[in-house]
Amino acid sequence: MKKIKDKVIGILVVVLIGSLVLFVYNHERNKTSRDLAKRMAELSPRGGPPETIEGLKAAIAAYETQIERNVKEGAQTGVYWKILGIRLADRGMHRDALDAFERAIYFNAEDPALFFLTGESAAAVAASSLRFSVEVNEKEHFENIAESAYLRSIQLDPVYARPRLGLGILYAFDLSRPDEAIPHMERFAELSPNNIQGMFVLARAYYMTGNYNRAIDLYDRIISRTKDPKVKAEAQNNKEIIWNLM
Repeated sequence: MKKIKDKVIGILVVVLIGSLVLFVYNHERNKTSRDLAKRMAELSPRGGPPETIEGLKAAIAAYETQIERNVKEGAQTGVYWKILGIRLADRGMHRDALDAFERAIYFNAEDPALFFLTGESAAAVAASSLRFSVEVNEKEHFENIAESAYLRSIQLDPVYARPRLGLGILYAFDLSRPDEAIPHMERFAELSPNNIQGMFVLARAYYMTGNYNRAIDLYDRIISRTKDPKVKAEAQNNKEIIWNLM
């Protein structure tokens, strides 16, 4: 008899716990719908759409599953566009890649990697652009896209090193604005202290701005760290060019 009684009590406990969980779930779901309805009303320029808050809550509740499905599908679509853009860029098809990245950004406007990739492809297109028309400076157009994309990537993630390198290359080699390259490349050096390419870019920016001693120090660092004889020779040659100017 005691065993039966214990089983009944156990079942009742399970039912009560299940009911409590369901109550909490429904409460949170209703709260989400209520908050979303309130937000939609507040965002309206006239203080709210014709529907009442309660009406919006009912509509949101009725279509909540479909809304969630659409959100997930949109996010997945953005991932597909990103993958397509990367594959096109890997094949050197940077114009097509830019179109794909633009679509990916449409679905995810806060992905710093997307803006970095956009900057890389835009810079590649700019570097290969020829001015066939006197009305449109295509090179300048894509350089502007690259610059803004790199800057947006850094804004979204200040410790993301790669867009700083891309921006440094753009400033120092393509736009002849080495003074603007220096702060980004110095920060890049902090984030990636052993990156040889970054050292070359920063040394170039120092050289262009007359900071010869700093440039020489960087070339010495490259020479001491690299095992590639071609890289070592390039750094040594650059160092000697600066020495002859001093």
